[in-house]
Amino acid sequence: MKKDRIKEILLSFKEGKLTLERAVESLSYKELAKNNLIFARVDISRKIRCGFPEVIFGQNKKAEEILKIVDSFLEKNENVLITKASEDIYQYLSKYHQNASYQKEAKMITILKKPPLKSLNKSDYLLIITGGTADIPVAEEAYVTADFVGTRVERLYDIGVAGLHRLLSQEEMLLKASVIIVVAGMEGALASVVSGLVSVPVVAVPTSTGYGASFQGLAALLTMLNSCAPGVVVVNIDNGFGAGYFGAMLLKDERRRESGSDLESRIN
Repeated sequence: MKKDRIKEILLSFKEGKLTLERAVESLSYKELAKNNLIFARVDISRKIRCGFPEVIFGQNKKAEEILKIVDSFLEKNENVLITKASEDIYQYLSKYHQNASYQKEAKMITILKKPPLKSLNKSDYLLIITGGTADIPVAEEAYVTADFVGTRVERLYDIGVAGLHRLLSQEEMLLKASVIIVVAGMEGALASVVSGLVSVPVVAVPTSTGYGASFQGLAALLTMLNSCAPGVVVVNIDNGFGAGYFGAMLLKDERRRESGSDLESRIN
């Protein structure tokens, strides 16, 4: 466990945000191993260790299994995010948790026990761009993921290289972003173009959008991996969740560097 995570736990206990029992649980890997549902081992304290809470992958899980995992999180007063969730799963969960919310395009379910902790720096934002309208479901997965942990997110959809003027007309928004996620299918050239215009990290997401020779996103993936513009990192095909996660982490690390030894001074 990283030292700054341990400091956060101790600080939360000092400020009365964590009980002694919860702090001990958060610090003990042996204690964490007790969150065992036979079919799933629920990692309640991943947020403290890694900075991002555990997320439930909904695909191929039974509704009853998902409900038990959800209840494990809610019992600890933790927010819940479920990816690759069908509307049937949502309808089932909403019978037990009326505050469940379904983002249909992203195929994600959120259940909030407490509001996400928003960044105090209002100028920092994660910008999500799509090449076309068909890429929006993957982009929305990235949006919901980053928003779930309190990241400020802005969107620019359908501004691909087929009409480059659409991208260039948004120059101000591009240049002010702290991190940019580019979601594109077909040949996936948009990520290289964007990275050649900005001085911030670009997270490229190839999508399975396109005709036969796009090979369900493989063509876009290879284009993005072979980008001649530096500063591009690539996630897997259609992996909006991975991009949103990474983008949120980049912004969090940037805020941590700017704050310097703020956590240290608060503990001392």
